[in-house]
Amino acid sequence: MDRLSTLLTHFGVNAGTFHSGAFCGITAFDGSQTVGHMHLLQAGEVHLKLADDQELHITEPTLIFFPRPYRHRMSAKEGSGAQLVCASVEFNGGSGNALATALPDYLILKLDEIPTLSSTLEWLFDEAFDGNCGREAVMDRLFELLVILLLRHILSSGDQPPGMMAGLADARLARPLNLMHSEPAIAWSLAELSAAANMSRASFADHFKRIVGQSPFDYLVSWRVSLAQKLLREGKPIAVIAEKVGYESPSALARAFRRKTGISPREWRDES
Repeated sequence: MDRLSTLLTHFGVNAGTFHSGAFCGITAFDGSQTVGHMHLLQAGEVHLKLADDQELHITEPTLIFFPRPYRHRMSAKEGSGAQLVCASVEFNGGSGNALATALPDYLILKLDEIPTLSSTLEWLFDEAFDGNCGREAVMDRLFELLVILLLRHILSSGDQPPGMMAGLADARLARPLNLMHSEPAIAWSLAELSAAANMSRASFADHFKRIVGQSPFDYLVSWRVSLAQKLLREGKPIAVIAEKVGYESPSALARAFRRKTGISPREWRDES
């Protein structure tokens, strides 16, 4: 069972490098973009202001990750020696997909706190500052790899707030969640899911809601709707989408979709 690869099959990540090298001045991101961002401070100092008005003076090599659009501002004074490598990051299905929304607004980690990323970071910095041919294409792929490794780090670190990532990090819930993620069209019963967790139905339902924040049934509906949104973005017909995500008809999908989003699939597609 590969809990992470199953997620990324549905919601893969794409990155686009937009800065590498010395940084001086102010760069602001107003949160209106459709993408998130990753900034890697390789050396020097930067000042970071976040949308929650928190201000941080960062003086050590640090990874700053915004999985979704998020307002923030970075600045560095002349002589600060700031060396930054930055990329836009987008999960397939848009910033509102199930994987992106399961992550916190931002992660700020000193590079020495994430040793499992060290070899990839070293490779990325070498590409960023050596000027080899094909460097941008290589850097884009390395940023994508960094996101995957960062997700792995999150799953292994524990102490997650209620949600998908906490569920996948839980030894008993990882298997039933993976079943729902990999086979959303199956009408999973509480008995089948609790058996996969090797728990009684009552204990499973209680534990699932406490760790994930929703009942197993509500989670399955949310997952199906998130997949439907991705397929709508890709231009798939609603009848095809309904079958793929476990509904016997477009109208059944529309009812579930409206309960979760407040609008119909067609209205959501037209607004997206």
